Amino acid sequence: MTQNIWNILADSFMKILIPGLTMTIPLTLLAFGGALVIAVITALIQYAKVPVLKDLARVYIWIIRGTPLLVQLYVVFFGLPSIGVKVQAFPAAVIVFAINEGAYCAETMRAAIEAVPRGQLEAGYCSGLSFVQVMWHIVLPQAFRTAFPPLFNSLIGMVKDTSLASNITVAEMFFAAQRIAGRTYQFMAIYLELAFIYLMFSTVLSRIQAWGEKKLASYGGVRK
Repeated sequence: MTQNIWNILADSFMKILIPGLTMTIPLTLLAFGGALVIAVITALIQYAKVPVLKDLARVYIWIIRGTPLLVQLYVVFFGLPSIGVKVQAFPAAVIVFAINEGAYCAETMRAAIEAVPRGQLEAGYCSGLSFVQVMWHIVLPQAFRTAFPPLFNSLIGMVKDTSLASNITVAEMFFAAQRIAGRTYQFMAIYLELAFIYLMFSTVLSRIQAWGEKKLASYGGVRK
């Protein structure tokens, strides 16, 4: 019996890992890239106190942070077709994860931007730079250094959250594990193997984060 379980695990390892490399990781990177764009724009709108847009940004953050990610996935994938808007599973997952994570990262970026001393902004304006130039060349580089650890934590969290995409038929590694467990009836063994693979991914990303923080510390951006 034990030998049979080990054979199943050996056979299923690559069948779970490959979807992780070809679906889970691309989904995470695409969604997180979109989330960063949304976060920066939303944070800048709030920082600049743009009329109307600032209120819309706060409503967006309020709604997204106040509703479950799984419900958001269902609304986009299962709900939108009822009003004539059909989105394929993978793009739907990318869109929802980006919008969801963008709301959380927006608050991280807003706090990081506000942490930049106002004197540096004034110095930029005195040098003849526009608001966009001051943000791009002076504020955002410093803000990203400050926000790097929490943003990277969000990226690691998103890797694990992508397992929810299986609920809308995205064939990522949790979806693959479910199918294998259903076929072999070795639920405990397969899901523990899945957990180990998630742990591998998270560990690699944690090492990258530590390396990045050391690099930023060497430039004076993050002090330990």
